[in-house]
Amino acid sequence: MSGYCDLILKNVSVPSGIVVDISIKDGIVVHSGSSGRAGEIIDCKGLCVLPGAIDMHVHMRGGKEQSSKETWETGTKSALAGGVTHVVDQPNCIPPVTDAFSFESRLAEAKEQAFCNFSINASVMEGADLPGMHRAGAAAFGEIFAAPSSYGEGVPEKFLRQAFREIEKIGGLATVHAETVTEGIDDSLSAHNRLRSPEGEALEVSKVIEIAPENLRLHFCHLSCPESVNLVSGKNTFEVMPHHLLLSTGMFDDLDTFAKVNPPVRDEETRHELWRYWDRIDVLASDHAPHTIADKSAEFSCAPSGIPGVGTMIPLFLALVYRKKISIQSLIDKTTVNPARILHMNCAGFEPGMRGDFTIYPKTAEIIDPERLHSLAGWTPYEGMEGVFPEKTILGGDVVYSDGEFFRGNPRWIPGDGYIE
Repeated sequence: MSGYCDLILKNVSVPSGIVVDISIKDGIVVHSGSSGRAGEIIDCKGLCVLPGAIDMHVHMRGGKEQSSKETWETGTKSALAGGVTHVVDQPNCIPPVTDAFSFESRLAEAKEQAFCNFSINASVMEGADLPGMHRAGAAAFGEIFAAPSSYGEGVPEKFLRQAFREIEKIGGLATVHAETVTEGIDDSLSAHNRLRSPEGEALEVSKVIEIAPENLRLHFCHLSCPESVNLVSGKNTFEVMPHHLLLSTGMFDDLDTFAKVNPPVRDEETRHELWRYWDRIDVLASDHAPHTIADKSAEFSCAPSGIPGVGTMIPLFLALVYRKKISIQSLIDKTTVNPARILHMNCAGFEPGMRGDFTIYPKTAEIIDPERLHSLAGWTPYEGMEGVFPEKTILGGDVVYSDGEFFRGNPRWIPGDGYIE
């Protein structure tokens, strides 16, 4: 090609098997093939190059109340060091994002601190200004809690119907946390699993589908069992988390609070069965929900649910690609192509016009060590497992992570399609 580019990635082996040079200018891929001149050239021969991932389910914490758990800076650095270049923040922070003012406040914090691209979702609760947040740039609505969480009660069905109609009217995306919670003493992993059972999850998924208006864009968060997956079809979409595919209750002591998460980690049989649906899964997302070691060390019934994961999701599954358990294209589809399609956003990729966000990986895996991760949580349930971590991460044509060092490039806020300037 002719012309001068900002960055060229040479000798990139794309999933089709051919080797190309990727030319990036002004943050966008402008050519895939032979290359010309550039301000910087990186030779990727012998390395694995992936488009930057979109993690469409993270909790960046931050604010005055939760900055000990995570901040936008530490959370997005963790993302970059794990191959994620775009995070979608959930709105159940403190205070929650319920109107244009609180949305703008959350946005200002992210703009000041974030090291990767980001979007922000809007809360759905009684009194929330849904049209106002849609116009302010919310990427989606939710996760909408159809069950109690660590941060409050679920929304009543009558209100959920009303909210769905309003979201449908403005053309928004509704993302739903679907669980049915049975009353009881939540004092162990087995009890947690029983009170938030696969059957209860499937029941709530079925109910949500039944009450959803015909033209609503509906996405289910973190489905954890085949019973739920089998109910989602047609235009509706769903995500599955690494912990429901890689972890099971038998891997932990029954009182281990560090495995407490909503929906719960399931038994080994359910985990194994969920893998049979890999090809049907629309999105792989982390549900990065960091809590400190002190938080999680409380008595089981008092310990908060949630585990960190934005920094380990791609490394864990790229290791499975290397072991030929899954295809590299399926990983790209579930972490880049499909999230962008569902959110109505442009994604990173190898073709001209796509975002110039890439991660460059070695061809060998390493053992996951929490000491080498960047989340303030300071721990990971995947300790001791294999992961393939990036050597470099590129955001909009700029190297923003290289061999353990971070550089703040030009991270962008990616608003939802209802945004009005």
